[in-house]
Amino acid sequence: MADNEFDILVLGGGSAGYAAALRAVQLGYTVALVEKNKLGGTCLHWGCIPTKAYLHSAELAEDARESSKYGIHTTLDSIDMAAVREYKDKIVAGKFKGLTGLMKMRKITVVEGVGKLTGENTVEVDGTTYTGKHIVLASGSISKTLGVEIGGRIMTSTEALEIDFVPKSAIVLGGGVIGCEFASMWKSFGVDVTVIEGLPHLVANEDPAIVKTLEREFKKRGIKSNLGTFFEKVEQDDDGAKVTLADGKVFEADIVLVAVGRGPNTADMGYEEQGIPMDRGFVTPDERLHTGVGNIYAIGDIVPGVQLAHRGYQQGRFVAEEIAGLNPAVVEDVNIPKVTFTEPEIASVGYNEPQAKEKFGEDNVEVAEYNLAGNGKSSILGTGGMIKLVREKDGPIIGFHAIGKRISEQIGEGQLIVNWEAYPEDVAAFVHAHPTQNEAIGEAAMALAGTPLHG
Repeated sequence: MADNEFDILVLGGGSAGYAAALRAVQLGYTVALVEKNKLGGTCLHWGCIPTKAYLHSAELAEDARESSKYGIHTTLDSIDMAAVREYKDKIVAGKFKGLTGLMKMRKITVVEGVGKLTGENTVEVDGTTYTGKHIVLASGSISKTLGVEIGGRIMTSTEALEIDFVPKSAIVLGGGVIGCEFASMWKSFGVDVTVIEGLPHLVANEDPAIVKTLEREFKKRGIKSNLGTFFEKVEQDDDGAKVTLADGKVFEADIVLVAVGRGPNTADMGYEEQGIPMDRGFVTPDERLHTGVGNIYAIGDIVPGVQLAHRGYQQGRFVAEEIAGLNPAVVEDVNIPKVTFTEPEIASVGYNEPQAKEKFGEDNVEVAEYNLAGNGKSSILGTGGMIKLVREKDGPIIGFHAIGKRISEQIGEGQLIVNWEAYPEDVAAFVHAHPTQNEAIGEAAMALAGTPLHG
């Protein structure tokens, strides 16, 4: 096989792309991965990892500020944002080094440069043509701006992760996952934060009970919000930034974060020219992620659905196994776990209550909520919140929803419950260790089974 010929060509080195490459070489294929920037993509360099590093620093600041409640008297002298950024950069650099080494160890050819699909079996990278028997499109996503000009005091999450100062005030445009995480983080750093969301609620895709709890907790923390009205324009000058809403209301702050979602990174990559099915920039493959053109597949954020790194990992593995003829199981988006790393955290998988009632009927859905006020470990941590389970009447649990400090760590059991179609009686019979937040899941299951213990 020539130097530029491979069994599989992967266009994009983010979570989905490199997962596909790693699984493919395990299955005995030769693989080249094309990446124009850095291996690891948005998740590693500008998304999941750096934001969670910042959120950990923010948690420490919040704990120091609130420590007297626990009998520990500490003082928070200052936030050294340059040092926080340095800490974040070290985490990212370490993971990047590890990933780069892993690709070399697995003998995956990494091609650095801008790739473009030029045929059913070819990708051109800066004037050089590479051939693959199969091609996997995994070019990821970019921040949406809705026409807002980015620069100076107006930024996306990418620029916000690089500032070396703590602003006195910030406006967050968008009350989804990214917007709420930044709002939560900045509030812990002492920033006066206002979230502007055009929809009636924050994190609108979550279960209404979870949304209500988050909005209440944000209000208690002093995070302001303006819901139900879209913004009209964003302006800035030397002194600050200003957001004008469609109803004429005006908000002012030191900086504005534009966090209105992410769109597919597919422009000028040759997809449409080669007949790849597209819709508003997204690639629309069939349920087995085949585009219908040659042996070309599409995975990750360019495919409509939840834009999550672990969905990308799963789809990457799926496509490699599909190419190998292993007939892997399709995982629907509804069964992919989701976590929002606000304070308090949100974790969910499966149908929320309105979705379940729409699918199965109003009278064919049962729910149970267990308030974390009754959970010993949650009280020790000083958090409120809940575990909410949704079941098909007389059937399995089809939705797991949770909110509370550190509750993201419970998503593992939540995913198993939903994806293995466990009945409440099954989960109620498990022994959940005490005192942990995990036992709140058991309490919710017992309640749903009609045998509540502490509820």
